[in-house]
This record gives sequence, structure tokens and C-alpha cells, in this order.
Amino acid sequence: MNDLAIDASALARLCASYGIATDYRDVFGVVHRVAPGTQRALLAAMGVKIDNPADIEAAWRARTATTFGRRLPPVYVVRTGEAISLPVNLPQGESQLRWRLVLEEGEVRTGVTAVDFSGGTHEQLEGATFLHARVALPVAPPLGYHEFTLERDDAEEAMPLIVVPTTCYLPPAFERGERRLGLAVQLYALRSEQNFGIGDFGDLKRLVEGLAPLGFATVGLNPLHALFPHNPEHASPYSPSSRNYLNVWYLDVSAMPDVRASAAAQALLNAPEFAARLNEARRRHNVDYVEVALLKLPVLQAAYRHFLTLDAAHERVRAFRDYVQAMGESLKLQSIYEALQAYLHGRDRKFWGWPVWPQEYRSPMLPAVKAFAEAHAQEVEFYAYLQWQADVQLGEAAQAARSAGMEIGLYRDLAVGVDIAGAEAWAHQGLYAHGATVGCPPDEFNLKGQNWGLPPYVPGALRDAGYAPYIATLRANMRHAGALRIDHVMGLLRLFWVPPGEDAAAGAYVHYPLDDLLGILALESQRHRCLVVGEDLGTVPAEIRAALNAARVLSYKVFYFERGADGNFLAPRDYAQQALVAVTTHDLATLPGFWSGADLEERAALRLFPSPALEQAQRAAREQDRERLLAALQEEGLLPDLPPANGRLPATVLAAVYAYIARTPSFLMLVQAEDLQGDEVQVNLPGTTSERPNWRRRWTFELEEFLTSATLKAVAHAARERRG
Repeated sequence: MNDLAIDASALARLCASYGIATDYRDVFGVVHRVAPGTQRALLAAMGVKIDNPADIEAAWRARTATTFGRRLPPVYVVRTGEAISLPVNLPQGESQLRWRLVLEEGEVRTGVTAVDFSGGTHEQLEGATFLHARVALPVAPPLGYHEFTLERDDAEEAMPLIVVPTTCYLPPAFERGERRLGLAVQLYALRSEQNFGIGDFGDLKRLVEGLAPLGFATVGLNPLHALFPHNPEHASPYSPSSRNYLNVWYLDVSAMPDVRASAAAQALLNAPEFAARLNEARRRHNVDYVEVALLKLPVLQAAYRHFLTLDAAHERVRAFRDYVQAMGESLKLQSIYEALQAYLHGRDRKFWGWPVWPQEYRSPMLPAVKAFAEAHAQEVEFYAYLQWQADVQLGEAAQAARSAGMEIGLYRDLAVGVDIAGAEAWAHQGLYAHGATVGCPPDEFNLKGQNWGLPPYVPGALRDAGYAPYIATLRANMRHAGALRIDHVMGLLRLFWVPPGEDAAAGAYVHYPLDDLLGILALESQRHRCLVVGEDLGTVPAEIRAALNAARVLSYKVFYFERGADGNFLAPRDYAQQALVAVTTHDLATLPGFWSGADLEERAALRLFPSPALEQAQRAAREQDRERLLAALQEEGLLPDLPPANGRLPATVLAAVYAYIARTPSFLMLVQAEDLQGDEVQVNLPGTTSERPNWRRRWTFELEEFLTSATLKAVAHAARERRG
């Protein structure tokens, strides 16, 4: 269809009703108008197809009919202490309504209330006049998830009523204005004599026990989300199969009771050939995910076979059944997906995910899926068993952190979305836009923009679900955690959707119900006593900064980016208090790499600069940044003698930079493990996939060596002196 034939204002009105913005301002301050073709593509991703001008009016009428056809909204979120005035849609003439409120704990309250007609709007729908009005609820339910029902003679209509706190949880130390120290690690990167060539939950337990005496209050982790057991090479923790379950390759296999008790498992572990392969995997510079899977899978299968021999009254069997019951339908679908994916991929490698499965398996509701689960019950249960064991081991690491005296403990990371091919998208297909992916517009570090390849939630579908999938994901990731980082926290307000086949620059922002999502985040944070950190880097609207600050979500302050108007590094005293401060992140240059320019060299080698001029500009800017960095350290009296501003990072500069951020008033300071090991190559380079070893680089130090290293102890000592 020719976009010139479209009524632009009518299309824009329809887009607004679905949350699609028709313009946006990028990080450079440039306003971009969203093309009509992009508007139509994003509407189509939400199930609204516009093939001709008449479709716009038809879609608007259908949207109105859906809105007024409901007496109640799909869900209603209110903050504690606020008077509850519920929006309702009623046929003209109804003035009083009977209602029933079932509180989360089961208490039932009922009543009759008058309709507030003041300020209401009318709508003609199928010959009847409907009034959009409000109904005051004369009770004050406590915090929690309740059910509100309108009782009518002909029918009832119910909705979730969620009462939320105004703020997220803050640890008592932060309430007192104190500051704490943490270490950021990539779990897979840990190197030890106990693991299988990939860091595991046993390494994590040893790490927290070693760090706590040095004054560390938390260990920040990469996302631990479930990936794809059938395809170990799919390594990005930010492109998971499911955010509600764990990556089973992190299991400390040797510590599992069923491995220790299984003669078959022990025979595998003690076989000379196996031992040789295991030693080789431990020596490798990068994680070989395929080899890790080949080593671990047969041992895990032997462990499960031993588990099946246990009596039904055995404590581990009872514990497993309790876990399965608690996780319910969610675990069942996760396990069926993994068993079915392994089965189909084993028959034909073209079956990379459910979108290309045989048609009879593409929905979990289809009869063939149930038949498969029944015919392959043990294969399905095997994957549930692995999730149970992973949950047990993560819980043991969290308990070890608390027992060792860590005030915060494990600091987990929640990815912004899931892979379209994975279990979560299969189980909840109606929630996702299957014709769009999430990314971000161009900025200083990603001049071409980014497309992360993840399908976004459709805002209306998430609301229609009463936010249940969002709640489940928060609960899963606050489990065993004292802090949770929300990746790309701006997604609570808006996400940048990219149409299929287009560059990131051709995308548009789609808005989400910020107040509702932030309120639910606060409720789960308080219930789990879990601190929340919002990764707010990139293009950040003032609206969300204010909302996050009011909700006591910690901002994410990266030393590289904290500059004044003149481009100089902010003085420590000028940092925000309600914040986490770090030198760098997994997506940026390590401090040694920033100093030497290794990141720029790698970008140039991979041809990631859009033009030679931009490459030269960034190289010149880096030289200036080194000079600014040294000037900032000298201004603070942290570097009396100037080192040469080239070559490898001097130990004195590394120590001074960490002393610099330790002086900030920010509540939490994170030290990057790669910086302490002198690694010049960053963990992940955005804009690349297989061109480099993203999510694979291992530590240069053994875990035990790292915990006793002079650099770690010196940085920890300096931070304690400045942060208490």
C-alpha cells in the first residue's frame, strides 16, 4: 500500500492507542519522525494489520469495542495509602454496583457502591450508550494481590487488584547512609581445579566465602537464565530460552549427591580418557561450551538414573516432589520444551527452535505435545530434575554468602527479554510480538544502533494477563538474591522496537505502563528483601529517571560516562548517593583495555566503525580521555606521580581509579574482576556474535589464586578505608 494514501493523523491516533510513539529524540538531541511503514509494521506485530486506509478506521472501532466491552480493566494497580477509585465501563442507567473483594490471604469483603458520573465519558457502541466512570472502593486492602469482582444479575466480571508500596527495598545499611563494596564476575569465567572448564555454583560458593572476610557485601553475577541445552554454543546470557529457570551447565556436577552415590557416574569421572578431557577443558583460555556439555551430560544422566532408584519416602525424592509442585505448570512446560527440543533436534538439526517444529508441536496446548510428554515422561522429568538441582545449589551459594557475613549476598541480573526460539516464548506465544525485535537507536558507543533480536512483550497482552508473567519473572530472579539488576530498566517505560529486516535506525519506541510495572517491582522487592538496581545507560528519558529515583531504585553510574559539561570526569563528591558505581561493564572496555586502547583496536579489526573519520575521532578522544583521567586522579591527590599515558595500565593508576570511585557517596561500588586480572579484552562486544569469543573468556587466575592476590586485597583494603 502507498503510504501517501494513508491519513497520517488517523494512523498516529491508532498507534498512540497501542503505545507506539510516532517520533523520538535520540541521544544526540536529534528528533526522528517514525515512517508510516514502520508504524504499520509495528501495529502488525501486535496483530493489527493495515493494508488500506479503511483498515485504520476498522481497527479504531475494534479497539474502542474492546475497551468499552469490558466492565473492568484487565488489571488495576494502586499504591498503598491511596484512595481506590476503580475505572468501570457501564451501560447508561446503572448507578449502583455490587462488588466482592477476595484478599490474597482468602478473606472476603462485599459491598454496594455508587457510580461517580462526574468527569465520565460516553461512547456509542452497537446502538447502546456506555459510560466510562469510576467507582470508589470503601475499603483499604493491604499490600498484595487481590481479586475484585463486579456482581451483576446477568454475569460477574473479575480482575486482579494489586496494592503496591511506593518504594523498593533498601538494606538497613543504605537506609543509614552507609556504603558497601561488591565484586562483579561472569560466573562461567571462573577457573578452578574443581570445575569442568566452566565456572559453576560450587565455584560461586567458594568465591563468596573467600570474599566476605575481605569486606565484600555482594557478588554481582551475569544472568543465570536457562539457555539451550541442545545447543551449548548459544552462549549469550542475555538471549535466554527462559528467564524463569537456570542454566544447568552451571551445576557443580561433582557435588551432586546422586553423582557421588552413582556407580555409573563415578565410573565416568574416573575413566582415564574422561579425566584427560576434563583437564584439557580446565586449561583452555575460553569456555568450550560443546565440550562442557559433552562432559557433563552423561554424568548428569547417570545421576538421574540413580535418583530414580530411590525410595519414594527418601528425603531427596520428597524434596524434588515439593519443588515440582511449587513450580507448577511453569516447570512442566519448561521441561516439556527442553525434552521436545532435544528430541526433534536429535532427529534433524534444522529444528533450531519451536517456530520451525512440526506444526503439531508448535503450541503447548496441542494434543501431540501432551502425547509426547506422556510417552517421554522420564526425559521430561530429567530436565525438571536438573532445574531442581540447580536451584538447590544456587540456594546453597546464597546461604553461604549470608553465613559468611555478606550483607547483600548474591546480586543477580535480569535480561531485557528472551529468545524467540526458546521455552518462554513457546509457552506464552500470545504475549510476544513475533514481527518485531528489541534494540536501541544509534548512540556514541553504537553508532549503527543495536538490534538485540529479542521479541518484546506486547503491552496490551501483558496487561490482559494481569501482569502474571512479569510477576513470575521477578519472583524467579529475586529467588536466592539480595539484589537484582534490571537490564535496560528503561523498558519499564518504553522499548525500541525494530521491524523485521530493518536496521535499528528504522525502529520506534513502544510505551509500557511504567507506574504499574514499577509498583509491582517495588512489591516483589519488599517481599523478597531484594535491593533493585536499574541499568539506566544510553538514551534515558527524564520521566523514568524521576520515577526510579522516587521508587528508590539505584541508578547505574559508570565512571567512563560520568562527565561534566566540559567533558572532564566528575569529582567523586558529585556522584549520586542512590546509585551503584562501577568503572566499566561487560559491554564496555575493561580499565586496562580503555587505557591501552585495545577496545578501539579490536573494533577497527572487526570493521565496526562506520567510517575512517569516526575511527580517528574516537582514537583522538581516547587520548584526551587518558589525560583527563590522570588530571582527575591528581586533583583528588590519588596519583602524585604521572605515569606515561600509553602502553599497559600501570598498577598505580588502576588502584587510583578504584580509590577514586570508592570516595563517591554512591551506596554500592562494584569492582570488575577482569580489571583486577589485567585483562585488556572486554567480555562482550556489542554488534558482534561469532566474530569474537563473546561470553567465553575465562579468568587468567585460578579462583584460589585470585582470592589471595595482592591486587584484590589492596583494592578491597582501599575501598574499606574510604567506604567503611
